[in-house]
Amino acid sequence: MRDEYDFSRMKSRKNPYAKKLKKQITIRLAVETIDYFKGLAEESGLPYQTLIDLYLDDCARNNKKMEVKWN
Repeated sequence: MRDEYDFSRMKSRKNPYAKKLKKQITIRLAVETIDYFKGLAEESGLPYQTLIDLYLDDCARNNKKMEVKWN
């Protein structure tokens, strides 16, 4: 392995995974919801935000619809 590398001659290229990157947003969630996912995070060893993302992704992929009933 070299002590130094010359990157000045490298050709740049677009990130092939750019479309799969995540977008940062602000979302308001109930404290109970966050606590639930934080509990799951402790059990699974995954960050709670990743678990929320995985759950929402599963809902979107499977076209899950929730039924909302107002009292």
